[in-house]
Amino acid sequence: MKRNLQTLFMLTRKRSIQFLIAAFFFYLVLVTLEIPLVFKADFTTVATRTHKLLSEEDSLLKDSPARPLKTVSNAHSPSQLARRSVISGLVLNDAVFESNANDGSLELYKLVKHARQMGRRLWADLESGNLRTVVSKPENRSSSCPGSVSLSGKDALGVVPLPCGLTLGSHVTIVGKPLAARPDFEPNIAVVKENEPVMVSQFVVELQGLKTVDGEEPPRVFHFNPRLKGDWSGKPVIELNTCYRMQWGSALRCDGWKSKADDDTVDRMVKCEKWIRDDEHHLEESKSTWWLKRLIGRTKKVNVDWPFPFSEGKLFVLTISAGLEGYHVTVDGRHVASFPYRAGFTLEDATGLSLAGDIDVHSIFAASLPSSHPSFSPQRHLEFSTRWRAQPLPDTGVELFVGILSAGNHFSERMAVRKSWMQHRLVKSGAVVARFFVALHARREINVELKKEAEYFGDIVIVPYLDNYDLVVLKTVAICEYGVHTVSAKYIMKGDDDTFVRVDAVIREARKVPDDTSFYIGNINYYHKPLRYGKWAVTYEEWPEEDYPPYANGPGYILSSDIARYIVSEFEMHKLRLFKMEDVSMGMWVEQFNRSKTVQYSHSLNFCQFGCIEDYYTAHYQSPRQMMCLWDKLQRQTRPQCCDIR
Repeated sequence: MKRNLQTLFMLTRKRSIQFLIAAFFFYLVLVTLEIPLVFKADFTTVATRTHKLLSEEDSLLKDSPARPLKTVSNAHSPSQLARRSVISGLVLNDAVFESNANDGSLELYKLVKHARQMGRRLWADLESGNLRTVVSKPENRSSSCPGSVSLSGKDALGVVPLPCGLTLGSHVTIVGKPLAARPDFEPNIAVVKENEPVMVSQFVVELQGLKTVDGEEPPRVFHFNPRLKGDWSGKPVIELNTCYRMQWGSALRCDGWKSKADDDTVDRMVKCEKWIRDDEHHLEESKSTWWLKRLIGRTKKVNVDWPFPFSEGKLFVLTISAGLEGYHVTVDGRHVASFPYRAGFTLEDATGLSLAGDIDVHSIFAASLPSSHPSFSPQRHLEFSTRWRAQPLPDTGVELFVGILSAGNHFSERMAVRKSWMQHRLVKSGAVVARFFVALHARREINVELKKEAEYFGDIVIVPYLDNYDLVVLKTVAICEYGVHTVSAKYIMKGDDDTFVRVDAVIREARKVPDDTSFYIGNINYYHKPLRYGKWAVTYEEWPEEDYPPYANGPGYILSSDIARYIVSEFEMHKLRLFKMEDVSMGMWVEQFNRSKTVQYSHSLNFCQFGCIEDYYTAHYQSPRQMMCLWDKLQRQTRPQCCDIR
């Protein structure tokens, strides 16, 4: 028995040793095969593990792994390069701008050549990597943001800085005197009879923001304009308003009548108080009527009537205070008007006080100002989150491509678009693709940030020329080129970065047109004539015709793809006439296409040019905060509503 146990033990130990030897040889084989693969691959790719996706949305937003370039046969084709590059595929060379020198656009073509040369240099600097943004260390700015500001009249010229803006409870007091009325032959606020001057006395008090766009005036966060001699109404009036991107909002006019009880109030205060008007009859109550009321027990009601708050040559004390719901204006201690905060403007935006017009300023005092300094860097609005990155372009053509004109320093505008209507389900699904088209900025540090933004978000197409308002037409051609060659879109839309787009409404309008029909949809202008004088003057050399062709307003219009393909083809063959007004240029190109194939023109006021209207398809001149407000309302309500009708 003992012998049998020893034999069994020996056999078991022998088999265990054989198993261990076999396992060791198997391990050596595996190591021999794996080591070359490990060394061929990058250690970072081997060591890095994919992070767990927290939601289905994260899985949709996560980019697909890139394939090795050697497996792509057409890796160097223009369409493939356009998908990987942030640079537009539009070719800008001297030949494009030489053949059309006799069509009145010679000066424009000279401007294009210069902008293209400067753009090449700027882009070469960016590609070389020699440019770096200077990141300054945070500094303690509490000392640069005093709690109050006090100035005498002689120091109140220009814009008085309010470094940290305003906050709840801040107030600004101006002591001054309206000047005597003066004759004016060309007033902007009154109707003028031929060769007869109008007596004018008015002044303006404004809370202004920082200038957001080169060449434009700063936004007016709050505009207060007393007109002592009246305006077109012929009666003294006070007008309150806001202005953004040189576009005025809807004015609040206080003309001596108290706001109705059922009107909206501001912090429980009426928007306009009452004062004595020249057309009111203040007749003394007869003694018989007075005695009759006494006999029946009716007490005499005492009415306190105040004159217009301002008089020529009379000293006044005006105070603007920041309440919970809006600004409140008092004159000589009496409430005159209240103005609700407008969507798109905040108290911290009011970084300057401006006084202009017929006024003699004695002193200015601002108090209860915030002590902390907000960041005014344009990049502060960029939120580098994968949630806002563009989806990869689909392999097949898309139904609608939206090209959005933008400027290099419009960081906040682009971020607002990404976080609002570009989150629409049609955009997220890939049926609609939207891209920003931006030219290079004169400031190199802005171009550095722009390139970073483009590479991270993947939704910016840079057209390599030095940006200029008269050359926006090149971006429009680049939109057509991208829509035709890169995404093969069925419909192509052009918009601006301050235009809110109702994607579902726009694509529904395009689908109404039969597939075999060429179309041009928007807010179309007919028989418009060029302005021959003023800021937007067009010379006869630039446009010799008396009328413009029918054209859709630039903030939003849609084209069928065959029209866009024609525009790109004409440009590539150096036959496309360019004009400095991009919307008129598009109308001109569509009219030329219409000679060979009939185009269906579709006019709709819902492509709003001047702001926002009920049931809009597009809403223009929307600030970043208004864009977010419109998107929020669109999510919560079945019918689109404006945040600030203008």
